[in-house]
Amino acid sequence: MTMEEKEIQEGKIFAVIGYLGILCIVPLLLKKENKFAFYHGKQGLVLFIVEVAAFILSVIPFLGPLMLRIAFFTCGLFSLWGIIQSLLGNYSRLFLVSDIADKITL
Repeated sequence: MTMEEKEIQEGKIFAVIGYLGILCIVPLLLKKENKFAFYHGKQGLVLFIVEVAAFILSVIPFLGPLMLRIAFFTCGLFSLWGIIQSLLGNYSRLFLVSDIADKITL
């Protein structure tokens, strides 16, 4: 088993946790040295920020609740895809999310 494969195996659970809402901070704080968990944690952080922003904007009459539903549905799909890819041991790039996550430095 190579070092990268070992790192992926050790980081899988933390990578999955990274897609579960506010729990995205767990891999970002506890597994900073694990590239796999940290990568997925940053993508989870972006999804969580989008969900929070959508929740805040949901106070806008008529348009707000629709935006909230669309954002939660989309983030849910992205999170599910990220979880599946994490369990498979893949560094998958989520559309637009990965571009933003790559710019985050912690």
